[in-house]
Order: sequence, then C-alpha cells, then structure tokens
Amino acid sequence: MTQPQQVLACIDGSAISSAICDYSAWVAQRINAPLKLLHTLEHQEKPASFDLTGSIGLGSQEHLLDELTELEQQRSKLLQKKGQLILDAAKDRIQQAGIDDCVCQQRHGSLTESLIDFETETRLVIVGLRSDPKEKVSTHLEIMVRAIHRPILLVNSDFKAPKTIMIAYDGSDAANKAVDMVATSPLYKGLNCHLVCVADNAANLLEAPSKKLENCADINLTISALSGKAENELCAYQESNDIDLTVMGAFSHTRLREIFLGSFTEKMLTHSKKPVLLLR
Repeated sequence: MTQPQQVLACIDGSAISSAICDYSAWVAQRINAPLKLLHTLEHQEKPASFDLTGSIGLGSQEHLLDELTELEQQRSKLLQKKGQLILDAAKDRIQQAGIDDCVCQQRHGSLTESLIDFETETRLVIVGLRSDPKEKVSTHLEIMVRAIHRPILLVNSDFKAPKTIMIAYDGSDAANKAVDMVATSPLYKGLNCHLVCVADNAANLLEAPSKKLENCADINLTISALSGKAENELCAYQESNDIDLTVMGAFSHTRLREIFLGSFTEKMLTHSKKPVLLLR
C-alpha cells in the first residue's frame, strides 16, 4: 500500500522555527497528511591549516594536531545534540497543536540535498524566510527552489491561521498550476480567495482561471485586474485586503531565462510581509 505523501517542515532553531511548526501543523491537519520535522547539519569546511613549524618541535606539533582533531569531533557531537534538542522542542510544539505522530529526522549535508532525497515522498515543503527589504533573497533559497519540484511554503512571520489568500496570476504554467491546486486541494476549502493579475491585458488573462475557481463551491472568490508595477501593486493589495497567504509561481513566464535573484519572484519574497507559497 502506497504511503501518503508528507508535509516536510525544515527546522533550524532560528526565531522563525516556532512559526514553521505552527504553519506545518495547520497544513498537515487541513490536508490530512503525515508530518516530518527535518533538521540538517551542514558539512563544515575543513579547518584552516596551521603553520606549526618554527618554534615548536615535531612532537609538540603532532600533539596539537591531535587536540585540534579531538576538538572538532567534540564540536560535531555538540552540533548533533543541539539539533536533537531543536527537533525535540519542535515536536513538543507540534504535539500541542494536536498532532501526535510527527516524525523527526536529523541528517548531515545540505538542506537541498535532503529535500531532493525526500522529494518523491513529499507533498509540500515548509521553510523559513528571513525577509528584509534591504537584502536580496539568499542564493541558498534560489538553489533549493530550482532543485525540487514540490510546492514550497516560505514562512516569514508569526503564525496566523489563513482566512484570506491571494493568487498572484500572470498566465504562466506555474500560475495555472497554482489555480488548479487552490481549486482542488482541501487546504483552501472555506477560505476567501483573491485572484489578482497585474498586466495591461489582465482582464483577458483572468477569464479562464476565474471560471475554474468560480465553479468551486468551497471558495469565496474575488477577482481583481490591476495595472502598474506588479510587485508594488501586489504587495499593496496584500496590505489593503489583509491577505494571509500569497500563492504564486516561482518564475514569471516572461523571465524564464533570467536568474532568480533580481527577478519579480525575488522582489515579492523580499517585500511580502506574509507567507508565500511558491510553485514550479
């Protein structure tokens, strides 16, 4: 019997980890999916080589190298213990939200490597996003988004059970995938959905997706055709309409050959004050 695909929450012990736990519990309960908490221990670069020649003898050099090796081993053990404590605290928070059977796992290597390994058994990934308008989104996030083909929920604020969502629609394949997901997934049932497009031909672009969503009895739909600079208009719309969650494609169909950093997606992630669900 095939196991149901899981919600995979990535926990690193940062301040946003509590919100990641809360959103993960909310998603897992809404879609009735198992939940896994993942903590990764990044591979550490080799310690810088020391010039131990000169004033100390060979025997002293070997002794010092042995001590450095032992210290590095102790450091690795401490990092593993710290990671386990982070997972234990996250599991306690998940259980308080009403989920008793979440799985915890600690792995060595990069987060992207782990996500690739777990991709076939994963339905949705949840990670933290440190949003700062003065800084660009990290290259680590770019690599992760490009590496896996699962929806990624980027959490950048304290948990608030979403009541109102916005689909940032641009006519791309990813945007149409977002519409299909909202129309069919139990995650969005009963929510207020704003289908928003910022383009000169926004009204025409919105015809097909609006018809699809209008046929969903469990979704309260609002359709908005806007003009102007997309990231500015969408962020302003988020604020004025109290949007709790934005759903959008990871790459604009007009920018497929551009790098991720500096693109429309990066600007939205940087300026959005509420979580964003990205789809490839």
